Amino acid sequence: MIYSAQAEEPGYKYFALGNPSGAISKTRPGYALMGGGTDQDAAFQWMCDRAGAGDFVVLRASGTDAYNSYIKNLCPALSAVETLIVTSRGGAGAPFVVEKVRTASAVFIAGGSQDNYINFWQGTPLDDALNSAIQKGVPVGGTSAGLAVLGEYSFAALKDTVQSGQALANPFHEKVTITRDFLRVPHLEGKITDSHFAARDRMGRLVAFLARISSDGWTRAPFGIGVDEKTAVLMDADGSASVTGAGAAYFLRSPGPPENCSRNQPLTYRNISVFRLTAGAGRFNVASWTGSGGLEYKLSAENGVLKSSLAGNRVY
Repeated sequence: MIYSAQAEEPGYKYFALGNPSGAISKTRPGYALMGGGTDQDAAFQWMCDRAGAGDFVVLRASGTDAYNSYIKNLCPALSAVETLIVTSRGGAGAPFVVEKVRTASAVFIAGGSQDNYINFWQGTPLDDALNSAIQKGVPVGGTSAGLAVLGEYSFAALKDTVQSGQALANPFHEKVTITRDFLRVPHLEGKITDSHFAARDRMGRLVAFLARISSDGWTRAPFGIGVDEKTAVLMDADGSASVTGAGAAYFLRSPGPPENCSRNQPLTYRNISVFRLTAGAGRFNVASWTGSGGLEYKLSAENGVLKSSLAGNRVY
């Protein structure tokens, strides 16, 4: 029997479509890194294939339950699709919310504003339940703001977004707010992710994020993954990944600390390796940081100006 349900309590709202089983089905781990914009059917079907016939849980801090019908129509074998809109730290500690995530067979973090995810969820029982689900091998995905929090390091947008020009001109700009250790996704250690990549010209700010992570002493040579709109990186448990959708994914490897990453000074950070991969072109292994079928080139920020080894100084 298919039914809809909803509930509202202080700190969260709950919507369900289907017949929630409350039990984890046999799952296969996998991680869907979605770049925002139009949702990609193939990416959700990929997650569903790994979720079996269990409950697919959508997490967000604002918005509606629109994903319920979208995902249930794509994946009719699911017992149910449930949306939790968790809007406070109190809500993130509610036993009902924690149990829903603890027994989910797939978890997807929707778009919105990642500062809410950091402020409302980090360090709460919901955070613990998310990391427990990852550890158990439940497929996990995120788009836009949801993608931003999947890496060990996250652009938290605590003071709104930041543009590439601002971050390159001053990597210590007040809007460059980076946090760490929210989620523990395998193979995303030492890495930061970004979405809406080429459409919003975010290559420069990702380079600046890498510089800050290194200069702040979190890791000497961080990695970055940028994903275009209408595009997803689908990563298996061993780190092997493919790209689906209309755009590309960009895998950035820094060579070590930046030459100049100082407050109120333009960034100089040379010889960052980029591997650009489009759908069907090849694969990339995030664990070994090696790929095939893509385009390889170098980027450098010199006195706040991004330069590329590609013809015409292209950076995408």
